[in-house]
Amino acid sequence: MLHYAVVFFVIALIAAVFGFGGIAAGAAGIAKILFIVFVILAVATFLFGRNRGT
Repeated sequence: MLHYAVVFFVIALIAAVFGFGGIAAGAAGIAKILFIVFVILAVATFLFGRNRGT
């Protein structure tokens, strides 16, 4: 999931360089949402995975 967030971030940067503001804003928004979901899932995995081992 982090890979997709980085891909959309790169798309947003390329679109911004070429002047496509709407596409850049959309791709940046998608990248931000994917990154937040990744962080939430990573924290949940660390918390619940630690309890499973004991």
